[in-house]
Amino acid sequence: MRQAKKIDPSAIKALAIDLDGTMLLPDASLGTRTLRCLKRLIARGIQVVICTGRASGASTRYCEAIGAQGPMVFFNGAIIAEMPGARPLSFAMLPLEVVGYGADLARGMDLHYQVFFPPSGDPDRGGSWRETLVIEKRRSESEFYQQHTGMVPVVADLKEFAASPGLRGAIKAMFISDPMLQGEISRKMSGRFGDRIYMTRTYPTFLELMAAGVSKGEGLKTVMKLRGLKPGEVIAFGDEENDLPMFAVAGFSAAPSSAREKVRGAADFVFGPNAQEGLALFLEELFGLGEGGS
Repeated sequence: MRQAKKIDPSAIKALAIDLDGTMLLPDASLGTRTLRCLKRLIARGIQVVICTGRASGASTRYCEAIGAQGPMVFFNGAIIAEMPGARPLSFAMLPLEVVGYGADLARGMDLHYQVFFPPSGDPDRGGSWRETLVIEKRRSESEFYQQHTGMVPVVADLKEFAASPGLRGAIKAMFISDPMLQGEISRKMSGRFGDRIYMTRTYPTFLELMAAGVSKGEGLKTVMKLRGLKPGEVIAFGDEENDLPMFAVAGFSAAPSSAREKVRGAADFVFGPNAQEGLALFLEELFGLGEGGS
């Protein structure tokens, strides 16, 4: 384990943890050792805050497995929701103009493009709710995403769906493509919308678009305020570029050795790869849990 800061574990009250590439194994499952470790920390009073680019519907099973509750960050911060139940506490909608332009771009470049919409077009209705994932046609990329997240898409014309009465915006749009094409996609989207949108890569092949001002960092700020947490009481864990804003908000940051080089360089601590449950080993050592967190 590489570390750049000294940390007093007794001062830590919360762990802000990314899912894919950090908490989860490469097959998107939750390792047995990680599960035991996080459950024991929660029993000790440590708060676990899931901070993910995933939808709440694709994250619920992990929250339930470890027993994590309270405000969480979903869609890279576009939605802050209370778990269990995924009741939205705050949200930021992506303009529908962006959805339509992205659909045209994807058609022209023959790319997979998908959009998450709020239920009934309104995320402010209260109570539990689930997002609607819309794609225009099934492709190998959509099959991979469904297998990876468990989310079943609706197949529809995206521009027609975006024109549904009462729809105020989308939650998130994303391209799943060869990383070599993402620069071109980014240039075209930025050239059209500039600082009206936020783009970030959350997985080697995922390029995601949210409303301007959205990020995991802003989402974590909101959650910390809701939970009454100070920066020095929080460690943020992540592996991708979308986790960097979260690193800037928390008092401490940590990344697996399997993380992107830029992310490892920004982290205060670097631990073992997610494929070997490096997160669990790091936390066991930090909090003195002992072998296997038992």
